[in-house]
Amino acid sequence: MSAVINIAHISDAEFQLLRDWLYERSGINLSDAKKQLVMGRLQKRLAHHGLVRYGDYHRLLQSGRVPEEAQIATDLLTTNETYFFREPKHFDFLRGQAVPSRRTGMTYRVWSAACSSGEEPWSIAMTLADTVGSAGWEILATDLSTRVLKRAESAHYAMERADHIPRELLVRHCLRGVGSQDGTFRIVDALRQRVRFMQVNLVEALPDVGQFDLIFLRNVLIYFDAATKEAVVRRLCAALRPGGYFFCGHSESLHGMRLPLKAVRPAVYQKD
Repeated sequence: MSAVINIAHISDAEFQLLRDWLYERSGINLSDAKKQLVMGRLQKRLAHHGLVRYGDYHRLLQSGRVPEEAQIATDLLTTNETYFFREPKHFDFLRGQAVPSRRTGMTYRVWSAACSSGEEPWSIAMTLADTVGSAGWEILATDLSTRVLKRAESAHYAMERADHIPRELLVRHCLRGVGSQDGTFRIVDALRQRVRFMQVNLVEALPDVGQFDLIFLRNVLIYFDAATKEAVVRRLCAALRPGGYFFCGHSESLHGMRLPLKAVRPAVYQKD
């Protein structure tokens, strides 16, 4: 039997080291209130490596001796709570104004820039399927976390995650699991073919992914400081077509930033 490792409580200094490490890697600025979260989410990683102190784990991350550990820690420390059709007024705007204003004959492109476990891009896909139909449209879904991207790409969820999906969309665009998959559902293949997943770190130079008609970046900016927030949005704006729309979370604001965007609705902006 293996020995039980008694992991020490995280000190303020150790928390600061890990907070600085995450900020440098992802731009996410953890508040003091997240100390218990950091301790809880990393505890098993310390045990896995036979470490007792969080400072030792920080040294492991800094050393690069276990290259995959940096991604594992990032996945564990980034918040990924989401649900289908979150902030439904955005989807009303997508149906009623954003899609009808699309350029005739051109592929309508949407970027879900912090897609988490996929509920956002699949909600967008259902909306586009019902408004654009078989005409050209596609979605790029990106996130920093490889763990949630894998789940998002699977398009497979527990049935309780369907609570916010309108009944008619659930019937039309999702398949109910049977047998060993009972109690689950999966997005239909016709929508899955329209969504591409990619790991992207928004605080670094963005890959060349082309231009978009609409960009979703919701409930992520709250984790960035002011300078990082403006830099991230400015970077994304460069990938937004003139006249295109930018959605942030309703608890977020771009007020005071020097951006080529004008507010058109709460948490909805349009590029000049």
